[in-house]
Amino acid sequence: MTAESTLHRDSRLAKLNNLQEQGYNPYPYVFKPTAYAADLQEKYKDLESGTETEDTYTIAGRAMAVRNSGMFIDVKDQSGKIQAFCHKMHLGEEDLAKLKCLDVGDIVGITGFIRRTPRGELSIAAKKFDIISKSLQPLPEKFHGLTDVDARYRQRYVDFIVNDDAKEIYKKRCQITSAIRSYFEEHGFLEVETPMLHPIMGGANAKPFITHHNTLDMDLYLRIAPELYLKRLVVGGFDRVFEIGRNFRNEGIDKSHNPEFTGLEAYQAYADYNDMAELIPDLIKYVAQKVLGTTTITFGEHEIDLNKPFVKKSMIDLVKEYAGVDFLQAQTLEQAKEMAKTAGVNADDCISWGKVVSEVFDEKVEANLIQPTLVMDMPRDISPLAKTHRSNPRLVEHFDAYIAGMEMGCAYSELSNPLEQRERFEAQCADREKGDDEAQMLDEDFLNALEIGFPPSGGMGMGIDRLAILLTGADTIRDVIAFPTLRKKD
Repeated sequence: MTAESTLHRDSRLAKLNNLQEQGYNPYPYVFKPTAYAADLQEKYKDLESGTETEDTYTIAGRAMAVRNSGMFIDVKDQSGKIQAFCHKMHLGEEDLAKLKCLDVGDIVGITGFIRRTPRGELSIAAKKFDIISKSLQPLPEKFHGLTDVDARYRQRYVDFIVNDDAKEIYKKRCQITSAIRSYFEEHGFLEVETPMLHPIMGGANAKPFITHHNTLDMDLYLRIAPELYLKRLVVGGFDRVFEIGRNFRNEGIDKSHNPEFTGLEAYQAYADYNDMAELIPDLIKYVAQKVLGTTTITFGEHEIDLNKPFVKKSMIDLVKEYAGVDFLQAQTLEQAKEMAKTAGVNADDCISWGKVVSEVFDEKVEANLIQPTLVMDMPRDISPLAKTHRSNPRLVEHFDAYIAGMEMGCAYSELSNPLEQRERFEAQCADREKGDDEAQMLDEDFLNALEIGFPPSGGMGMGIDRLAILLTGADTIRDVIAFPTLRKKD
């Protein structure tokens, strides 16, 4: 804490003591407002300047500006802002004494009548004034706000108070989650919950967080994906299920990655990835329309029409288009690595043909996929939970959805053959032994569930945080997460 901030805090503590010496509690148990600022602004929008009413309301909110020793206060609540007019001709001595202890940032409660000032400002003329939470820390300076990026994310509560844009982005993110729920419920899906503590890591290729349960004396993995449990529910007769919940991946942090994030997964029995290729674009279009009121968005310098059909191209063809190499011609891992080199990509650390293809795609193709695109038909050896492609055994029926250069989600024709699934898991275990700590583990109980009988199914997953980035135009995933993961501060 700087010397200046210590001085501010001491001044506020002195005012707190003054209030308490008056016998007043500036931290009451409850306070009941009867109106919000935005509602009053709308109701009295036609009230003429210089007009007073007898309509009395109680408001509560944070004092964002204080002028003329408290005569005028800008009060901000969750809906917006309204001016409070606090004058001795309407207030008693006790209220005037409390008013002298007011600072910017205090939360106040005001009861009064509605008037519009001669200058045209809608106001509530206070007949009763209360400080209902005395702020001991000053807010950032009015005209510059909380501009330090690190401070914004570390003190997110202050960011939301002073930066309306930040608050609006997060509100939209919450509305996006709500709209997703509405979409799936309207299409006959049941929202479910599955475990976050997993005895076996599975459902995605990722590095896990590991924890320990003392009573059971066993290590557990924080969920990297709910997929294998959701499929168990489909085996159990729940034909359409979806889950929105937190996933955890012990990986890097950048503009589109946070170690904990909100994932959506949905599974539909008697469907395949072609059905999901209709569902995902329809879902994104539905959410955009419901939250933004339009399906045409601007992201950076690009205008994107979500109402248009998504372009469908295979990963192999896209790599051929942007990197100039056809990986279907590579019969061995070494040949694939040589092809990658001709494309300017170092894939020497890759342990499979599919990993090489994926590496070249990430470096040469991904950033170019601005308009909505479904990247179809992934390499079989990097997608262990999807069915082998009907026309090429080196591929699987798995696509990723891209918009604005970001992977928004993915979908499979879900692998239902328990014997083939065991072979895929065993291949993943072999990759782990070669040093791939993102490869999946063999899950015997999940294989047992498949042996009970898993119907033909289509499944999809999507990162809600990334969808929020897209629909709000946010600069980074940190803007759409209330409290992002940050490096420990010294």
